[in-house]
Amino acid sequence: MSGGGVKRLIVGLSGASGAPLAVACLEELRRHPDWEVHLIVSRGAAETIRYETDRTLEEVKALAHVCHDMDAIGAGPASGTFRAQGMLIVPCSMKTVAGIHAGYADNLLLRAADVTIKEGRPLVLCARESPLSPIHLRNLSELSMIPGVTILPPMMTFYNRPVSVEEMTHHMVCKLLGRFGIEPDGFRRWEP
Repeated sequence: MSGGGVKRLIVGLSGASGAPLAVACLEELRRHPDWEVHLIVSRGAAETIRYETDRTLEEVKALAHVCHDMDAIGAGPASGTFRAQGMLIVPCSMKTVAGIHAGYADNLLLRAADVTIKEGRPLVLCARESPLSPIHLRNLSELSMIPGVTILPPMMTFYNRPVSVEEMTHHMVCKLLGRFGIEPDGFRRWEP
């Protein structure tokens, strides 16, 4: 599919709580035909999808244009020559954060994040844990100092007056995808 002005986004799902947020991001990306989604799902994320959604893993994978196996360390996203506008990891577990922070690229998800950083492309981490330990905070803080890396945890906002979990989820999706210049319909920005 990648031709004629189509932009690629690598989307990684790791094993933290937040699978409905990942599904909502993938569904929103499908509404933008100028974007091609390359999906990497960790084993932990596959379990979380089963626990937190009514979707099968196959249904979630079908929301992407291309799915890459976690162990396929030689797949396109493992190379800096693979053209992509950046990478989003949603949700991003603290194990994944630690792996990225340490440069421990022993699977495709971590390798793709490592490549995204080394190529200077945007990397957005929807870091998911609560409460955060000093180790988590150190890893996140140090990653946030790398140009192009954004730590964007799924924090609730209330200025947009949400009345449902779906509205809170949509607002977060808008913030996450906005880092790549994608503007979903219905995003309620702060306007005092």
